[in-house]
Amino acid sequence: MKVLEIDDVHVTHHRRGQSDVRAVRGVSLSVAPGQVVGLVGESGCGKSSLARVAVGLDAPTSGTVRFEGSPLVPSRLTARAKSALGLQMVFQNPYASLSPRRTIGSQVLDGLRAPMSRGEGEAEAIRLLELVGLDPDSRRRYPNQFSGGQRQRLAIARALAARPTLMIADEPVTALDAFSSAQIVKLLTGLVRELDMGMLFISHDLSLVRAIADETAVMYAGEIVERGPSETLWNDPQHDYTKTLISAIPVIGPNQRKKRTPHAG
Repeated sequence: MKVLEIDDVHVTHHRRGQSDVRAVRGVSLSVAPGQVVGLVGESGCGKSSLARVAVGLDAPTSGTVRFEGSPLVPSRLTARAKSALGLQMVFQNPYASLSPRRTIGSQVLDGLRAPMSRGEGEAEAIRLLELVGLDPDSRRRYPNQFSGGQRQRLAIARALAARPTLMIADEPVTALDAFSSAQIVKLLTGLVRELDMGMLFISHDLSLVRAIADETAVMYAGEIVERGPSETLWNDPQHDYTKTLISAIPVIGPNQRKKRTPHAG
């Protein structure tokens, strides 16, 4: 069974006194347990609108979203139905996703499905921090004592507290430096395999998506224009927009900087 099924979803944004914006146009895709599906496209193509629908923050204008076989009922992340707690999201900005006034230990446990005793909570916070590669003593500190990459690890630990079967990562490394980005991508890939968790990984960076995703869907002007195994799509793109994305990625050699030339297809 697919953990996430998006079927013919349309999202239209209505703006007072202005023309409607059709952000998502008939998108269908699915994610299986243990699978990473990458969604790639330039800013403004509809990726974030689709992500908000996929995680249940917004309702689609039309079409359906199913999580673990059941229709997903839109709700705020802070007031989710128990049936949807297994669907978690990691946002782009690790600075904005954590409260500066609370210790890390208390925030990591925000996602728990059921209350725990103080001792149980302490042990669970330690387990989650170690799972994302952080020292257990981190639980006593505050967000401003961590780097951007560490804060994103903390956000991931909090999402893992709910023991999710699906994680949606919306541009999770955009605000990070190259070294931290590589570490977070490696961490997410390892967690998917270790926990048999599905992941929808959203990015504007096709080379990054290639590194993490089993399958890649390319989004342009609100539509999925191409989808397939990541390596196949990279080496033999069929749609002109995919070819443009690939050819725009610089290749840096010892004495040169040039553009990629994809297979003609």
